[in-house]
Amino acid sequence: MAFAIIASFIFLWSGGAPERGLLIIIGILIGGVLGTVGARRVAITNMPQMVALLNGCGGGAAALISTVEFVGGKTDSPVGFGSTIFGAVIGSLSFWGSLVAFGKLQGFMERAITSTLQKLINFFLLVALLAIVAWIIMGGGPLAFYALLGVSMFFGILMVIPIGGADMPVVISLLNSFTGLAVAATGFSLNEPALIISGTLVGASGTLLTLLMCKAMNRSIANVLFAGVGGGPVAAPGAASTGGTAKTVREISPEDAGVLLSNISSLIIIPGYGMAVAQAQHVTRELADMLSQQGVDVKYAVHPVAGRMPGHMNVLLAEANVPYEQLFDLDQINPEFERCDVALVIGANDVVNPAARTDKSSPIYGMPILDADRAKHIIVIKRSLNPGFAGIDNELYYNPKTYMLFGDAKGAVAKLVASLKAVAA
Repeated sequence: MAFAIIASFIFLWSGGAPERGLLIIIGILIGGVLGTVGARRVAITNMPQMVALLNGCGGGAAALISTVEFVGGKTDSPVGFGSTIFGAVIGSLSFWGSLVAFGKLQGFMERAITSTLQKLINFFLLVALLAIVAWIIMGGGPLAFYALLGVSMFFGILMVIPIGGADMPVVISLLNSFTGLAVAATGFSLNEPALIISGTLVGASGTLLTLLMCKAMNRSIANVLFAGVGGGPVAAPGAASTGGTAKTVREISPEDAGVLLSNISSLIIIPGYGMAVAQAQHVTRELADMLSQQGVDVKYAVHPVAGRMPGHMNVLLAEANVPYEQLFDLDQINPEFERCDVALVIGANDVVNPAARTDKSSPIYGMPILDADRAKHIIVIKRSLNPGFAGIDNELYYNPKTYMLFGDAKGAVAKLVASLKAVAA
């Protein structure tokens, strides 16, 4: 990117347009300051929101470039015309869809706003887009182009509104691929190979990542976009079962949990979003190191969609210098749970919910999960019994082998470390 920017400046100055280079420098300085300050100040737990905003900026920039190209009459060739229309539609859709994604992740909007009319409305919007494109082809001019941007805006908003919170990482990845395609389209409009190459790379990688995440959840992209998982009423923790008996949990103190951990030979740690929120990765590493020094076989089980972004947990654990050889993905670690003495769940929820295997009415049914319920003992560290992103109660909490250690993840794990030291003393 630095090489492309430098080459652009050389081209501008050699072409006798230094004033344009000055405008670009001003833009780079403003954007650079805002981006640097934002990236340094944002908490890692809020990184998905920032990614959504930055992704939206890319799509918006592509839409603006397409607008300038069209209004400026620089779309004489069929390739230039087609790429300009495509860049405007996809860029606008990505911009507004990313803003909705940001609102959902930040809690400004409901998890999923569903309606029986949404699919019908989206269908009519799609028809309207095609009709406006035909209008533009027949000489509609700037007015038709602005109408195209407006319909694209509504289409992007209404496409993301019904998607549940649990699926937002997939949607962000999909919108990222849209932005890449829009940027590639502007590359054709501007005859800039650098934009075509970089946009295609982003579009291809974003699409691949989206499909891989869908595969990890055993869901199709259509199901993610239209099912509205997590959009129903949030289940009340511990609601009465079908037999009429209220569900109960077994709570454990940090001291008793420390005694249990001091008498095991194997431990599997399952990190989740709760660990990220509490920034508990460093104290979790301390706990793992203490147990490893006592001869305990410690492993980390990382679900493909744990956290709010792909690789979220891996980044957190790497930040705490967790040895890479202790990290295992779902397929590698699941056979180990039956032989494991304790599965320690730190802030994870939907990715360990047995309902994904047993309850056909559950919105997460069929999603591959970490088999924490098959361990000999389970300790779950969580603030409360509140459901996760999918909005459903977790059967694991009521398993006879499960002990609930309530509290902030960082504080709870720190108490476990102190308890282990007390037992060792």
